[in-house]
Amino acid sequence: MKGNPTVIDSEAINNNHTAKIKKYRKMITILLFLAPALIVYALYVIYPIITTFGYSLHDWNGISDKVFIGLTNYSRLLSDEVFWISLKNNIWVVIASVFVQIPLGLLMALLLFAPIKGIRLFNGIYFIPFLMSTVAVGMLWGLMFDPINGTINQLINLLGFENVAWLSQKNTAIFSVLLVIVWQFAPFYMILFKAGIVGIAEDMYEAAEIDGANYIQKFRKITLPLLIPTIVTSSILAIVGSLKSFDLFYIMTGGGPNHATEILGTYMYKQAFVNFNMGYGSSIAFVMFLIALVVVIIIQSLDAYRKKRGDSL
Repeated sequence: MKGNPTVIDSEAINNNHTAKIKKYRKMITILLFLAPALIVYALYVIYPIITTFGYSLHDWNGISDKVFIGLTNYSRLLSDEVFWISLKNNIWVVIASVFVQIPLGLLMALLLFAPIKGIRLFNGIYFIPFLMSTVAVGMLWGLMFDPINGTINQLINLLGFENVAWLSQKNTAIFSVLLVIVWQFAPFYMILFKAGIVGIAEDMYEAAEIDGANYIQKFRKITLPLLIPTIVTSSILAIVGSLKSFDLFYIMTGGGPNHATEILGTYMYKQAFVNFNMGYGSSIAFVMFLIALVVVIIIQSLDAYRKKRGDSL
């Protein structure tokens, strides 16, 4: 006996309506749980970005009334020699972070798994620089780079070389600060890589050993491909952190000598809070945000393309 089509259609409509109600309730529940985080994120991240862009369109000293000048501050950046020097120095920081800090952090993480007696002691020793206050690190290395009584110059004196004014010469100042940055933050990437290596199944290494693979082959074929997500994350953190650099440069050199170590962060600070040119400083800050955003999008897009192709590297 066939059922009544009208009854069947009515039941289907009711079931569909019930499913929609459940779906909407689920979405509302999710939004309610996300709401506090979204509100905080919008208040402390999205709103400041929008406000900074708004300030950059004005001539404003931070106290008196703002005067709208459109994109004048951005056109002024294009002809600002110090801005381009700062951007170049930031690129040096990015290069040091990505191509020195990250490989060094990976090497330190690999050493922690080396079959050497007492190597685990270095797990704590390696991490000490990252635990130190940046102000303390800047002051410590400032004393070590002292041109007369600094530890660095005393060591090169033993090798027969003359004293070098590391932080007072244009040719050495930027690289001296970069050395300190690498020394302080490489341990952070060591921890990230250590966590990634711990997550690799031991069975894979045992199978590779049975096949006759040596340490280098196991690293190239197993460890490195499986650490690609960690490398991508580390690269994003390194690039964004490099573009936001401020404290070490400001403490050790203040951007000198003659802007040789000026970076976008220190230049923005000087324009906004020393010269009271809040509008121009905001334009520098917004350009920093745009550069970081573009770089992150590019890295994420390349990684997504790599995953889509199924490449290990």
